[in-house]
Amino acid sequence: MRVAVIMHIESEGPGLFGELLRSSGAEVRAVRLHRGDPLPAVGEIDAALSMGGPMNVYEEAEHPFLADETLFLREAAARDLPVLGICLGAQMIAKAAGAAVTKNPVPELGWGIVALTEAGKVDPLFSGLPDVLPVFQWHGDTFAIPADGALLATGGDCRTQALRYRNCWGLQFHLEADRTLLASWFAGTLHEREILRRHDDGLGPEVARHARTLFANFLELAQIAR
Repeated sequence: MRVAVIMHIESEGPGLFGELLRSSGAEVRAVRLHRGDPLPAVGEIDAALSMGGPMNVYEEAEHPFLADETLFLREAAARDLPVLGICLGAQMIAKAAGAAVTKNPVPELGWGIVALTEAGKVDPLFSGLPDVLPVFQWHGDTFAIPADGALLATGGDCRTQALRYRNCWGLQFHLEADRTLLASWFAGTLHEREILRRHDDGLGPEVARHARTLFANFLELAQIAR
């Protein structure tokens, strides 16, 4: 299976999902948009991941590659290419599908929970997962649900936490954030100690179990779509 991992900044890589991709034997193509890498043609790959980043989807003047990715995701949806978007990646899917991306009433940073909607409980991406999931959050924006899309998970401070649009799924939260990734994000900050403490106290392993289940589901969906 050929999988493109779309990155917007070096520090927001695939984390645990990268490890799972390698163990699956997939042929992985890292697309570092911030370095000028071109996006692949939709027909050249079997699935794509769109990762996070500090920019906003509407900052195309500062980051022209966002416009290219919007077109890529629009074509991916039209051709039912399986795509999993994380944080910024989820917002990019919403934008490509014509939904609004705006500031959330409050930024979210830290550990929290999301709850699956009725649509989320029956969506194959969340098969085998509990109705309420512990997750790590780090974002300031939120997205609306596209027409013909589905809201799959909700949260307290940010209502829209997961969406599906055709064969594209977007997660506002960071299931891919293993300890190594979290440590690199918050090294030397006021948040570092508390975030890593709660990871080590049991949240990290639990989130990782759910991440493995969800990502295995995504790879199975990608195999079916080939």
